[in-house]
Amino acid sequence: MRSLKKLMAISLSSVIFLTSAIVVQAETSQETLNKAKNQLNQNQQLINEKEAEKQKTLKELEAVQDELKSVETVMQQNKEKIANLQAEIEVTQQQIEKKKEEIVVLEDKVLARKDVMKDRLVSLQNTDQTNVVLEVLLNAKDFADFISRATAISLIFDGDKDILEQQQADLQKIEEEKLAIDQQEEELTGQYDQLAVTQNELQQNLAKRQEAVSAVQKKFASVSKEVELAESQKSAVLAQISQAESTLKKEQEEAKKREVVKVNTSNKVASVSNKTTSNKQTSSKPSSNKSSSSKDVIYVSATAYSHQDTKSDITALGYNIKKNKNMKLIAVDPAVIPLGSKVWVEGYGEAIAGDTGGAIKGHKIDVLMPSTSKAKAWGRKTVKIKILD
Repeated sequence: MRSLKKLMAISLSSVIFLTSAIVVQAETSQETLNKAKNQLNQNQQLINEKEAEKQKTLKELEAVQDELKSVETVMQQNKEKIANLQAEIEVTQQQIEKKKEEIVVLEDKVLARKDVMKDRLVSLQNTDQTNVVLEVLLNAKDFADFISRATAISLIFDGDKDILEQQQADLQKIEEEKLAIDQQEEELTGQYDQLAVTQNELQQNLAKRQEAVSAVQKKFASVSKEVELAESQKSAVLAQISQAESTLKKEQEEAKKREVVKVNTSNKVASVSNKTTSNKQTSSKPSSNKSSSSKDVIYVSATAYSHQDTKSDITALGYNIKKNKNMKLIAVDPAVIPLGSKVWVEGYGEAIAGDTGGAIKGHKIDVLMPSTSKAKAWGRKTVKIKILD
């Protein structure tokens, strides 16, 4: 704008000077022509500077646009990674659910084997093992019968040993499977969270790049307008030069013709002084899991019931579930979860092991619901249980 005002002032001075020369003949047309050419040189220098600035801004715009495309590409790749990881999490979750069911089966085997081992120990405590073996061998009818009985006794003792070893192996496998489930859940959750954080950072970076592109676009538009204005001023000065040359040849013409030249020149200057425009653009602005491992954690098959489904409204521990239908209570097998225990049930919350049931054997539970409809809505699930106390 300053250069425009300066140019307008000089142009107006040139016209006034030319007019005065015509009227009073104080200056010659040659002097006017020289001043106009000098103004043309200044104007061309301004155009060259603005063109250089325009090219520089264009390169800057291309650079920030490339950066924007790069960020958008990385964001798309990250979105694909998140989608792939989500699919992997779903597959792993299915495997985890299957593993939970396998743990329940193992836990039931361990429980059943526990009762067998208990009976064997009681039997051994009540019987002199050495006497029994001798009695069985001495009562053999012949040598072949003796060998047969000795083999049977050996198999019995080996069977006890196998039961004990299998029990220990299954118990260890249960703990290992629990740990593996927790590790899988924690690892996948960590990966998902990290990708989410990365995506958020990329989104913020994208917003900055978009703002940068918008700012450079504004700058480029502004410089382009300045170049256009300087070109317009150049045309005006060229017109003045042409007029001055014509005036130099017609210096001796009649006053009437001189007056016409004066009016035309004044009108051209006034027309040039009224040419200004502006351009504006707007910028766009854009915008976690628990894993625990504990020996007090088990997995069970869970169904649900309500006071409407029972013959008695009083539980095994004396709770009135009709009056307290919203209380958190589960029916359990006391051999697995002792009555009176405080537990946490996945998808249900903290509850009291306060009831039993004929069908609740082994690693099975019933969770108390306020009504039959809500019990049916629960369905059957494999859930994690933490025994709190």
